[in-house]
Amino acid sequence: MNTTIETDLEAKGFIDIPVDPTLDLVDEIKRLKKEKNAVILAHYYQESEIQDIADYIGDSLGLSQQAAKTDADVIVFAGVHFMAETAKILSPSKKVLLPDLKAGCSLSDSCPPHLFAKFKEKYPDHLVITYVNCTAELKALSDIVCTSSNAVQIVESLPLDQKIIFGPDRNLGAYVQKKTGRDLVLWNGACMVHEIFSQERIEQLRLEYPEAKFIAHPECEDHILAQADYIGSTSGMLKYTIENEANSFIVATESGILHQMQKSSPTKTFIPAPPNNLCACNDCPHMKLNTLEKLYNCLLFEQPEINLPADIIQRAQKPIERMLDISAKLGL
Repeated sequence: MNTTIETDLEAKGFIDIPVDPTLDLVDEIKRLKKEKNAVILAHYYQESEIQDIADYIGDSLGLSQQAAKTDADVIVFAGVHFMAETAKILSPSKKVLLPDLKAGCSLSDSCPPHLFAKFKEKYPDHLVITYVNCTAELKALSDIVCTSSNAVQIVESLPLDQKIIFGPDRNLGAYVQKKTGRDLVLWNGACMVHEIFSQERIEQLRLEYPEAKFIAHPECEDHILAQADYIGSTSGMLKYTIENEANSFIVATESGILHQMQKSSPTKTFIPAPPNNLCACNDCPHMKLNTLEKLYNCLLFEQPEINLPADIIQRAQKPIERMLDISAKLGL
């Protein structure tokens, strides 16, 4: 568990309190949301029933922007802990809740801040860009934060002679290197969901669905991206499936995005790219820890709450705000 998250130990049990099965959870969540002036932000990788009740659904950039401008008193972040931390950093006076504190992130865990600080010391003349999928402490060590939807543009916005450390995702960093031609120093981290796609099984799917477009998230490994007809963030992939004339798509990212794709294009076919195991699709076990029952308890008890040290908030705000400013100037 992220050590910067502070919460009453007893409150952790609130998420597991049994919920009356006769309750209409959707109605109850709506009632509580109105009563507490709360907003529910949900990532595309959440379960479909959580997406359907959320006030805003998006990828990391969209959720960051929404967290920064909401006038709600309470933010319920249906996602993973680094996302809730980002909301707290941008809205420190608001109460930020996460339905399940165990909803972590394998990529975030692959970059311990104390080790990254030592890594950073080896390159004192480098500017540090970190992918938003990281802890608040890592953001506090950064100069600019980026997301998968704006990483290329942020690197391109910097002077050509600017030396850059990019972390923690080596695959996204390699993709940005290839797109920009810049020589980046990469931290060796990765996302478990995007690293286990099976090239062989994807090739079999493409033979089975020869008309389908193969689309992939830039966190995937290079040999997977090399096959893709389109590479982009979750929101970019969603937009592509809406605007492209193809009727079928093989999708290489967490399978939760397929719900929004199907809602936006009900006549089209969406096939989750298979991982290198016996499963037919690739789910993030951390994202899927959040449930409608936990979301209800979270709002009811206003726990678990995300709290961060004031100095971490202050230091982490600057690189996030710099990302938002650059994104706004570039019209992203």
